[in-house]
Amino acid sequence: MQICKASRQLVISTWNVAAINNNPFEYWLTMDENPEYLDLMNKVENFIENPGELDVFVSSVFTEKMFEKLENRFEKIGWDSVRSYWNNDYRNRQIVSGFLKDPLLGSKRLASMPDRVTNTINVAESEIPACRPTVISMYENDLSSLEKWFDAWQSFMFDKPLKLPPTGLQKIPYQMLLPIKKAKYPDISEEEEKVSLPLQTLCGAIFDAILVHMMNTVSKPAVWQPLKRQIVESLNKKKVSKTLSILEKTYISNDVITLQEVSVAMIELAFTKLSDKFHIIAPQDMDSARDQNSVILLNKETFPHGVLNEVTFSNKIDKVSNGDLLVVVTIDKFEVPYVIASFHGDTNGLSTIPVLETLIETVLRDYKTHKFIFGLDANSYEKAKPLKKLNVLQFGEVYVSHGFTSCWGDVPDPKNYTTYNARTYLQPQLNKACKSHDKRSCGDVNLKDFILFSSNEFKVIKTWKDNTGNNEYKEDMAFPTLNFPSDHGIVSTIIQPINKLEIK
Repeated sequence: MQICKASRQLVISTWNVAAINNNPFEYWLTMDENPEYLDLMNKVENFIENPGELDVFVSSVFTEKMFEKLENRFEKIGWDSVRSYWNNDYRNRQIVSGFLKDPLLGSKRLASMPDRVTNTINVAESEIPACRPTVISMYENDLSSLEKWFDAWQSFMFDKPLKLPPTGLQKIPYQMLLPIKKAKYPDISEEEEKVSLPLQTLCGAIFDAILVHMMNTVSKPAVWQPLKRQIVESLNKKKVSKTLSILEKTYISNDVITLQEVSVAMIELAFTKLSDKFHIIAPQDMDSARDQNSVILLNKETFPHGVLNEVTFSNKIDKVSNGDLLVVVTIDKFEVPYVIASFHGDTNGLSTIPVLETLIETVLRDYKTHKFIFGLDANSYEKAKPLKKLNVLQFGEVYVSHGFTSCWGDVPDPKNYTTYNARTYLQPQLNKACKSHDKRSCGDVNLKDFILFSSNEFKVIKTWKDNTGNNEYKEDMAFPTLNFPSDHGIVSTIIQPINKLEIK
């Protein structure tokens, strides 16, 4: 798309590129070119919602022999026995109704905690992470039988030390597990808290075994495993290159691009792909642990001097993590000074308004002659309970009260969605799963992404969305897709300075 830049118009885009999702099956994908995907996910949903005679006992999937091997591992590393929990409880549960769908198991975090810690482990001096052998990680080796799975699973959890960044400290995955404290998770009993390390390891093993059993029951390994590898290749391994390809192909003529949740790997590759056209600015307090950073790209022709100063002050605002906020000072080729910011709000959007108000206060105090542009993932919601989440209309009222407007105008339309994602049944917190026909009603379908500026300085010429990478937005389509590797759409706007005579 060719954009006219007459009258000093600015073309601006903002995009939460989304951190890499370690579970390739966690969110419903749109894969029209591969009907096997929808068939598989529908069968998984049906297995869990209507298991019938397939709701067998745990001991027929995670067998007594497997437990004995696991118990021997516990004894060798000095962990307490959890045989009483196995004999009196877990072995006698049914795999779906008694285990996967047990809400107490979820609130105790006995299956989800070990998954969070060991699903994907970054390894020092390697671009390839170590992945736990499970359906819901990027593990790509053979899971065609429970025997093959358990051999690989034991070896991963107990045998091989991994060199961890940034210090190079070596740990075996079981050593990375965290105790589950009753103070934080009150549903866990005091007795369970004392043995939470071996107990969560047992529950994690049972959970992984059930998933392998389920996948090989509803599908054939020759079908679901290649499908998984295809998703991993597109949305995990090639996520960074696909993201940069979209920016290079479709947004290379932009004046400003603000990005959120950018990995260190993407920042490094951006210098190779985009530095001929853009100044690439990352935060000084970049977060390499969470690996989610806000970044600003400035067109070198429009802003030939690059960044004059970074004035980020995230440490002054509650609930703002390192890397989430980037604020820079620059000047364009017409010698007009700017403050430009990129921000990723917390999950519930409760830090968004404090960040906006602190930014405005700072700009008005220290940069009175500068024009202010703010691209952000506000994490705002169409339906939000007061004090629990940020409401879209509430956010609009706040920025208007400070003399600002947005690419969506003074009153954003809550139904003008920029996200559309929903969790599947292939993840350890089934209370968050959405049925295939309920993706819209129970998923994250909201207007979250904004570009803000002073209503006295700029007017909007045009605004559009993109969830394809081709300047096109397909409404009612869950994403990411294999070609669009983010769960946020790209928001773009053309703004033009207001002549002072236009200001009433």
